[in-house]
Amino acid sequence: MTDNNHKLDHSYDGIEEYDNPLPGWWKWLFVASIAFSPMYWVFYHGGAEGRSVHDIYDVALAENTRLQFAEIGDLEPNAETIVRYSHKKNWVRVGEVIFKTNCISCHGRNGEGMVGPNLTDEYFKYIQNVEDIAKVVTNGAGGNAMPAWKTRLHPNEIVLVSAYVASLRGENVEGGKGPDGREIPPWPEAPPEPEKEATP
Repeated sequence: MTDNNHKLDHSYDGIEEYDNPLPGWWKWLFVASIAFSPMYWVFYHGGAEGRSVHDIYDVALAENTRLQFAEIGDLEPNAETIVRYSHKKNWVRVGEVIFKTNCISCHGRNGEGMVGPNLTDEYFKYIQNVEDIAKVVTNGAGGNAMPAWKTRLHPNEIVLVSAYVASLRGENVEGGKGPDGREIPPWPEAPPEPEKEATP
């Protein structure tokens, strides 16, 4: 049997080493990884909405959250509920995911406004009271300029995205769209949490 390996012409502390080339399959796998990496980077890190690891995680989180709706039951799209949930950070986060999955093409990633109005200032076009946010999300507005989402979102999702939108008020995101509509009264204060019934 012929030995194709040969020793290198140096030694360290009496230790000699063979010149063993890497297997061909390993080299080609390495080359293929390098060739594939630009496509991977462009797809997942090129700035397209919904493709980053963070966005994928957020979508998975929202899906998991639907399973948690049993915890909160069926939410009513009234002022008390929307304001209460606009102060619950964990549920506002869910509303944010719903918003960024469906609404950023018109309202911008942070609610700063694009085709649709800026949601971070004090001016509103179709909103007079906080519960009107849910009505607009549900039924649309402006001759379908704002589409109706009642057939595409779970009723709880409508309440939670409304709570998120309510929480954006007053943020005044830098570079936001100019005032659109009229200034309206502040949202009501968050109601106290209902007392839990004692377990017998």
